[in-house]
Amino acid sequence: MSDLYDEDILLWSERQAALLQRVAAGEPLNERPDWPNIIEEVESVGREQLHAVESLLLQAFVHMLKAEGWPLARDAENWRADARGFRAQARRRFAPSMRQKIDLPGIYADAIKALPDRMDGQSPQPVSQICPMTLDELLASSP
Repeated sequence: MSDLYDEDILLWSERQAALLQRVAAGEPLNERPDWPNIIEEVESVGREQLHAVESLLLQAFVHMLKAEGWPLARDAENWRADARGFRAQARRRFAPSMRQKIDLPGIYADAIKALPDRMDGQSPQPVSQICPMTLDELLASSP
């Protein structure tokens, strides 16, 4: 069954789901579920959700920082709107258990590193090098 996991994850997942349904129904089986890969997949679901929220927070910070660094740029309003959108998406995907795992200062530092040195020939206005928001503030429904 592990070969199928490597060759066709969709077919593997369909077969494993069917097997697990039969196990849950108490049906005696000759075939065993692929426990090591099932466990790995279940663990990865949570990790992927956490990474998705972190990615959305990073994008929110990048857009917020661009608007702060270049407040007179013609795209500044779009950056602020995009940041609000990324924050809303993060808020919808956020789960309370993620709170202790999200490294907000690290995400903010990555966002600063992602900023361009110049935009439209202009250097940015100074931005805080320390994360100015808490996770609750960032996920709040109104900025």
